Amino acid sequence: MKKNGLAIAAALCMAVALTACSGSGKTETQATTDSTTAKEAENQESMAEGDKLVMVTNAEFPPYEYHENNEIVGIDADIAKAIADKLGMELEIKDMAFDSLIPAVQSGKADFTAAGMTVSEDRKKNVDFTDTYAEAAQVVIVKKDSEINAIDDLTGKKIGVQTGTTGDIYADDIEDGDVQRFNKGMDAVMSLTQGKIDAVVIDREPAKVFVKDNENLKILDEAFTEEEYAIALKKGNTELLDKMNGAIKELKESGEFKKIVDHYITAE
Repeated sequence: MKKNGLAIAAALCMAVALTACSGSGKTETQATTDSTTAKEAENQESMAEGDKLVMVTNAEFPPYEYHENNEIVGIDADIAKAIADKLGMELEIKDMAFDSLIPAVQSGKADFTAAGMTVSEDRKKNVDFTDTYAEAAQVVIVKKDSEINAIDDLTGKKIGVQTGTTGDIYADDIEDGDVQRFNKGMDAVMSLTQGKIDAVVIDREPAKVFVKDNENLKILDEAFTEEEYAIALKKGNTELLDKMNGAIKELKESGEFKKIVDHYITAE
């Protein structure tokens, strides 16, 4: 009886051990499956992010970027969309203050910025630029009855600029000028119409839009500066830079680039 009891006990222990092993094997398999599924999901998420380009801009700069029917449109928006299409990627555009654009690119919150961004040596220290896609100029807006008729007449005057723009930078060179900074170009122009400042230094194409909408304003014939626009990317992102330059070249050669510009800027 004692011998049989030991045999039965041994058999029971073996059964329990086998059951435990079987349960352990199932758990490991399930853990492996869960791990694989999580990794696949992570890879799919990464692929999804890799298929999107995030652009930041300041949508207060017609005709390059502005709001229309709850959408950001304009030359830069259309060019960016055309480039994204060439690269087989989705484009997302985010609006923010102009002086936040380059920091957003530097921090990786955005892939690039297109915002009537003038290429300058100071900016090249912080970002890389694509090939230029437009020639531009800073001009001066004044009232039609203003005594300011040339750039030299700006000496000692109150000058309105948009914060962070090249107009902001170069206006400091005006002798005895009182530079007043605004978050939006439109705000500077409004201040001019109200007689709070004497002139506004701003990019030529937006200036044309502002003057067209206000018959009491004019643009001086003499340009304040001559410039070039380009897209700014995070320093060292050569892969995306090369791809975007290739797309820009194709758009120029196909004539699609000119169509975009002509849609927003008509010949005078």
